[in-house]
Amino acid sequence: MSRTPTRAPASVGVDTGGTFTDFVARRGREVVALKVPSTPDAPERAVLDGLARLGAGPATRVRHGSTVATNTLLERKGARVTLVATAGFEDLLEIGRQERPDIYALRPRRVEPLVPAGRRIGVRERLGPRGERLVPLTPAAIRRTLLAVRRTRPGTVAIGLLHAYANPVHERALARALRRSGLSVSASSELCPEIREYERLATTVTNAYLVPRVSRYIEALERACGPRLEIVLSHGGTAAPAEAAREPARQLLSGPAAGLAAAREVARACGFERALTLDVGGTSTDCAFVDGELPRRRAREVGGYPLLLPLLDVHTVGAGGGSIARVDAGGLLHVGPESAGAVPGPACYGRNGPPTVTDALVVLGRIAGASLAGGTLALDRAAAGGAMETLARALGARAKAEAAEGVLLVAEARIEAALRKVSVERGHDPREAALVAFGGAGGLHACPVAESLGCVVVLFPARAGVLSALGALGAASRRECSRSVLLAAEEGAAIERTLRDLERDVRSRFPATARRAVRIERRAEVRYRGQSHEISLPAGRGLAARFHREHARRFGFADPARAVEVVTLEARGSIPGERVFAGGAARAAGAGLRGARGEGAGPRAGRARAGVARVRHEGAWLDATVWDRGAMGAAAAVRGPAVVSESGATLWVPPGWSGKLGAGGTLILRRRGRG
Repeated sequence: MSRTPTRAPASVGVDTGGTFTDFVARRGREVVALKVPSTPDAPERAVLDGLARLGAGPATRVRHGSTVATNTLLERKGARVTLVATAGFEDLLEIGRQERPDIYALRPRRVEPLVPAGRRIGVRERLGPRGERLVPLTPAAIRRTLLAVRRTRPGTVAIGLLHAYANPVHERALARALRRSGLSVSASSELCPEIREYERLATTVTNAYLVPRVSRYIEALERACGPRLEIVLSHGGTAAPAEAAREPARQLLSGPAAGLAAAREVARACGFERALTLDVGGTSTDCAFVDGELPRRRAREVGGYPLLLPLLDVHTVGAGGGSIARVDAGGLLHVGPESAGAVPGPACYGRNGPPTVTDALVVLGRIAGASLAGGTLALDRAAAGGAMETLARALGARAKAEAAEGVLLVAEARIEAALRKVSVERGHDPREAALVAFGGAGGLHACPVAESLGCVVVLFPARAGVLSALGALGAASRRECSRSVLLAAEEGAAIERTLRDLERDVRSRFPATARRAVRIERRAEVRYRGQSHEISLPAGRGLAARFHREHARRFGFADPARAVEVVTLEARGSIPGERVFAGGAARAAGAGLRGARGEGAGPRAGRARAGVARVRHEGAWLDATVWDRGAMGAAAAVRGPAVVSESGATLWVPPGWSGKLGAGGTLILRRRGRG
């Protein structure tokens, strides 16, 4: 156990992963990094342990990217939800869009709805698409609904009435009655007052499903951290604990969003506006494509459930260091998506874990040290070798190294496919982008994957292993409000009134003392009338003309004679976060962990060479130079084959690649003779 620091940090960024929980703390100009094993059974335990090691006190601001909401949904460990819907629309949650998840499957299997038919209650009421009352909600209908809800013994209640985005009066009346009876309620008009009934209803149900577990988690952290706790949301900003506990569906991509924001800053500092981001952790891989601004979406699926909320566009696959390698009955090798997690973890953790990608990396020599995560976890090389030998026998391979190479080929094929999905499949050329590799294992796969994609530049940031925590530390405080309006683009007065209402709502969600510092951005979701998809544009003058131009740029045509419709208006308020990407010194924080130093820091480059490792590459064993990232000076030059080790992350530099330190201590790698 490390000695508790004598001076409390001013701020701490936290990112909880499936295998490790990462921390980055700031004390004045000093930045401190820490990794501790995650505790999946009680995730707050690892967070509180790390904060205690860092010496965080009541005055420390804590910004936390959490996976609790995501894991609760994926593991189906949420609350017992009862749904209240407009009579006749109770089964919309199950009917959905009538899409087949696998069009070639003879017996397709859909994800089971979070609310079974027996807990879906119809209420007699009806609003029209403009909010007009067609069937009023009577006090008798409210009483009948309340009795029906109580009979289902709910843990929480979700309310999703038809056209509540246009007029929330019926939902508000029901929510008041249910809350007075002591029930936790999620109402669609409060969470996402937008069109598309199925997605709005499903989002509200998901939120209700998550509330009890996530709110307990946040309350436990708030008791320990005090009033300066903030939770990172899926759009990359942060919110106060009370708001985050009330709307946990906004946290389903919390950690990946923080990592993406940090990776974008790293790429910009090195002069690259276009970047592919590759975050490989212990459980999963998160990918995105950045072209200047952070990519955003308003709707996507998480775990098979629709989510109609603003979020950063991150694609996740089950291919991390802990992904389990197995051989099926037909003799084929599979890697993931199942993960060994933190317990028991990979075989090399010494806890009788299964063979994983991390074990393959150990056997092939790409992980050269005696421990992982900055010394918090001793490396059992014999156990890793034994796991690969067992796998080799199942595959009929001659040696464990051959089995390990097969594991990496499969894992890197999955990673490459994920990167192609966010680039090639969306019209982006990966050859024009730098690949930003981070997470504990991102650097171990970056160069081979970059070669397959045609990328000629790889960026390996300082503190790559805790970059998502660094992104959480620097996240802006942000609140966003939206409303579907279905107005013609020429109805400027009505659009302006709605935007002003949304701005007031956004400002009211910030502390009174901070409201003058809030920056407001106005957005509009616009389409040709009759289309089923929208384009997001800055709201303001000339909206229709700007829409025609953007439509032509994206899709190759425009129709100026066609009516332009504003579907949804949005106000985004933000207060900038800390600047954390300007380099600077970092030092150890317990358990032998040392943060990577910034550009120009450290002794002579010769001291950074920590030895030679035997690494297997393309079927042959090579002598690779081992570099200590923390000791590399500004003039250090890395040539492959090489292994660069730092606290919490490792970089494999294959033959043909070389690199030098750039802005903020980022190692910029290029394929020799390219770029």
